[in-house]
Amino acid sequence: MFWTLELASHLEDAPWPAIKDELIDYAIRSGAPLEVVENLQELDDEGEIYEGIEDIWPDYPTQEDFFFNEDEY
Repeated sequence: MFWTLELASHLEDAPWPAIKDELIDYAIRSGAPLEVVENLQELDDEGEIYEGIEDIWPDYPTQEDFFFNEDEY
């Protein structure tokens, strides 16, 4: 399983929380690249509910990872 920011961005509007099958269905219906569907299919399927992209890709960068001070602009 290999995630990039571009691939993960296709799941930003997914119906969180969701199970694996719901995420795969969403990716297919939204026209996400095949790599997104393949990555989702590689997830362990134990009926786990994923609360957000961070549950799928723990290294997903958050707003705090970018040293951008909005108060300056």
